Order: sequence, then structure tokens, then C-alpha cells
Amino acid sequence: MTSILEQLRSMTTIVVDTGDIHSIEAFKPTDATTNPSLIAQASKNGAYKVLIDEAVQYAKNNAKDPGHIRELVMDKLFVNFGAAILKIIPGRVSTEVDARLSFDTEGSISKARSLIKLYESMGIPRERVLIKLASTWEGIQAAAVLEKESIHCNMTLLFSLAQAIACAEARATLISPFVGRILDWYKKHEGKDSYAPAEDPGVRSVTQIYNYYKKFEYKTQVMGASFRNTDEIIELAGCDLLTISPKLLKELEAGGNVERKLSPGNASSLAIEKIPLDEKKFRWMFNENAMAVDKLAEGIRNFAKDAAALEKQIIQDYQL
Repeated sequence: MTSILEQLRSMTTIVVDTGDIHSIEAFKPTDATTNPSLIAQASKNGAYKVLIDEAVQYAKNNAKDPGHIRELVMDKLFVNFGAAILKIIPGRVSTEVDARLSFDTEGSISKARSLIKLYESMGIPRERVLIKLASTWEGIQAAAVLEKESIHCNMTLLFSLAQAIACAEARATLISPFVGRILDWYKKHEGKDSYAPAEDPGVRSVTQIYNYYKKFEYKTQVMGASFRNTDEIIELAGCDLLTISPKLLKELEAGGNVERKLSPGNASSLAIEKIPLDEKKFRWMFNENAMAVDKLAEGIRNFAKDAAALEKQIIQDYQL
């Protein structure tokens, strides 16, 4: 019997969600995504010490001043992981802009350009890299500028239709709505232990976004992310991309039948009204979604915390 994973591959691009290069080799995805939390976890593996050593030496050799060393070592470390991943996948890797720049449009643009410059200095074309930006209004405006420079963006920490529409209007390459984190919020606030797969709030949110995009023929792709179980993944079969942890990829190697749930053809026939969105409308529409407000703020804090912890550890280990 064909595995669930192989059936999903026939209708969806599978992406592995990890910083662990060995896991990526095992599952042979098309693309891969990373974030500060995943890189911090992977960096504890001694097998990747060489990537850290090289980043530290690069920073010492190229930093403009002592204060710049710490910033440059983190940029180079993330790019080193991305470059190593690109050696074993045919597609793209996502590399995240520091979450502490989530409300700084110009800072995000500058950081994205720096990351791309580092990749290109290693012979990696920008077409193989997706720059991850938080889906704040400021992050979305940064994406609009970067996409015009052919610096392609993956909009992360996305929890609402308002964010999704703004990203599409900015012509971002990709969005990553966080299915599992939406589920977490609703389970806590509605006091429920579980939902039927089709009623899962995260699944319903991504389905709404996917149908809106296909109805109005936006080019921005939808990549479901942050899954809590395989039911959520199977319920989104047909989504443009799905980024999945190694643990859940392993579970999907079991046999079973998969029905395509999302398709452009089905979306085109739905009665959906287009929502005009400027900054004022975005902020109000987003503010009305308590879950999205909570999870975006929490996600930014946690990514920033993990990046700062990794930075602190490297500073201590290498006495920078």
C-alpha cells in the first residue's frame, strides 16, 4: 500500500521543518524551513560545531567593529545552516530575519539584504532562498520592497485572514499559517481537548486563506505549518506546500488513503467577497481576532528569546 506521505507528495509540495540536516537527508523533501528555535536546538548537536566555528571566524575577520561581531556571527550561522541544507535538497531553504526586527521595516529590509549577500558570497543564488519575516504590518511592507528586488519572502507567524490578504497584496512569495498554534489557543480558550479534523480551528483558518487566494488568483503560495498531529496535515491535502516536522513525517509513512481536500477548482466556485485592505483596515481586522493578536505577540517573543539565548551561548563559548 502506498504510504500517506507518498500520496501527499502527489498533490502537495512537502517541506521538512527542522534545522537537523540528518533528518532532512532521511526524508528527502523539496524545500526546508528553519527558525531560531530549530537552529538553537540543532546547534547543540556536536556534528554541527564546524558550522558555528566557521561563523565565528568569519565574523572576527569581517566585522566592522567589536559590536558588529555578535550580529554577524548569528547571520553567518543561519546562512551556514541554510547552505548545508541546500546541498541535500533540490529546492529552497527559508532563513529567518531576527524577530527583534518584527516592527522595523527598514531594519528587516537591511537584514534580508545582508542574509542574501552572504548566501550569494557562497555561490548560492537568491532564487534558492526564502527570507522569513514576521507577518506584522511592518514585516509585510518589508516584503513588498524585497520582492521587487527578487528577494523572495516567506511570511511567518501568520494566524489570520487579514495577515494573509496583506501578504498577498504585497506579492510575498509564500505564507506559513501556523495550524497547530491556532489549535492550541482554541483548546485553551474553549476548554476542549480535541476537535474533529475538519473542525480543527487551524485547519479551518488555512482552508479559508487557501480558498481566498485561489478564488482571486493571487500568486502567493500557502504553506501550512506548525502541525500538532497528522490529522491536520491530511485534512489540508492539496495545499500548495506543507512544512512538517521529522516526527510527523515518520508517522505519515504509514499506509492509508488520502483524499484531496483543497484545490483551485473548488475554490473558484465559492461565493467569497474580496476584502479591500489598507493599513487602517488591516490593523482593525487583525485587532478583532483575539487569537491572532495573542499568538503573533507570543511567537515574536519566543523567537526573539530563542535567538537571544543562542547568541548568548555562542558569546560565552567563544568569548566574543
